Amino acid sequence: MLFVSYEFIGFMLLCFVLYYLVPKRFQWVFLLLASYIFYFIAGPLYPVFILVTTATTYVIARRLDLLNEVQEAYLAEHRELDREAKKCYKGVMAKKRRRYMLLCLFLNLGILAVIKYTNFAIDNVNAVLSLAGADGELDYVDWLLPMGISFYTFQSVGYLLDVYWNKTKAQKNFFRFALFISFFPQLVQGPISRYDALAPTLFAEHKFDWNRVKLGLERIAWGYFKKMVVADRILIAVQYIIEDAEYYSGAWVLVGMVFYAIELYADFTGGIDITIGIAQVFGIKLAENFERPYFSKNITEYWRRWHITMGTWFRDYVFYPMSISRMMRKLTTFVKDKFGKGAAKRLPVYIATMVTWFATGIWHGASWNFVVCGLMNGLVILISQEFEPLYARFHRRFPRIQGTWFYKLFQVGRTFLLMCCLRLFDCYEDVPTAFMAFGSMFTQFDLSALTAEEFLYFELTGADYIILLGGVILMLVVSLLGRTGSVRARLEKKTAAIRYPVYACVLLALILFGAYSIGYDATQFIYNQF
Repeated sequence: MLFVSYEFIGFMLLCFVLYYLVPKRFQWVFLLLASYIFYFIAGPLYPVFILVTTATTYVIARRLDLLNEVQEAYLAEHRELDREAKKCYKGVMAKKRRRYMLLCLFLNLGILAVIKYTNFAIDNVNAVLSLAGADGELDYVDWLLPMGISFYTFQSVGYLLDVYWNKTKAQKNFFRFALFISFFPQLVQGPISRYDALAPTLFAEHKFDWNRVKLGLERIAWGYFKKMVVADRILIAVQYIIEDAEYYSGAWVLVGMVFYAIELYADFTGGIDITIGIAQVFGIKLAENFERPYFSKNITEYWRRWHITMGTWFRDYVFYPMSISRMMRKLTTFVKDKFGKGAAKRLPVYIATMVTWFATGIWHGASWNFVVCGLMNGLVILISQEFEPLYARFHRRFPRIQGTWFYKLFQVGRTFLLMCCLRLFDCYEDVPTAFMAFGSMFTQFDLSALTAEEFLYFELTGADYIILLGGVILMLVVSLLGRTGSVRARLEKKTAAIRYPVYACVLLALILFGAYSIGYDATQFIYNQF
């Protein structure tokens, strides 16, 4: 049941009505039932997987809390213990808690790894066997991949580690915790929520508030506009270009990567708008996942603005723990003794950064092109950090350039094109093809190849390109206006004579220009596969 299917729209509207009809103290129970019905319709076996993750995380998180309580009670009862005895007791308890935490991580990340990456591992083993001259090869498995497994697994892991680090208390009510893991709008493509941020509104009682509901519906409509008017339309051209990489080379690669950047942004942000809008109708606040990423002036800033909840998850649960781990401290000491302070300062950052970006890449997909894409992002970030003194010298030498609109535009354009190049690994089927396409932009670049006939060959008419241009301009204008505050909130302050024509125009554009077809079955969101 995809977000852009008629079935989902009907399901969503029914949930909106029933949510405000049930007694308020049971609203969260209704959402739990709705979430599992949604997940069951998506795949009858899907609830089994999410229940295993929910149950194991709940039980072990409660156990971690219990061990904390036992430790506090023991130390309060035995105040006569000296410092060394207390330290020894705390060490024993810390080992117990660590064992439980690792057990839960091993189980749930293991489920994710086995289901999602077994065929990737088999593929690599077969490649090695082939190189070694072996005749046979391993057979691939045909296992079910539950929708959103990466999202709910990472959300449960984040919760578990927060409990383990005493950043939050474990939820005592199993069914409330089950709702936190399974809340259906965010199952499709995130955001990856933190328990402390989501729980206050997720479990609260909500009165019907027309202004809040209207704002939520507006955001849902805007998300559908971006998805169906822009993303699903331009996707047709993107598929033609990337599926025939040998023919569409040179200047066509530049066109393809810009088209893909537009398609990816409209698709992903459109889905997040729908998700956050649905939650807002229920009175629930989800974390924002984008902050005008294509206005970033460097790649580090870009990743602070793009898929924010994923970036902060990897930062808080992979990069920081690895950077300060005991193993890393030992490595830093060794490198400092052998190679000096400079190397000791850089090496932990380099290792943690590349491991984090390797994990980010493979999280996006079980393929080497995603891994290489992640590693290339990490490499560019590290190179940029090393060049910061050079940038500083340039800015001191030419102080008038920095801050000018021209230089800011140059920075934004440079970052956009750099990210477009890195995204080639996302859209092409394998790493060699991506490198071939990238190289052709320098060896076969010919603007005369970009003829009107070729553009129309993509099954897009002149009217389609006009609609796309209008949609992209509208998204750009909304993003520019959003720098100074919510566009929806400002629109609400306008008179009805202004507001309602705007609403009508968006709805009419969605109805008239949405990328429908005979026997309509909307293209799934890109991040559904995760």
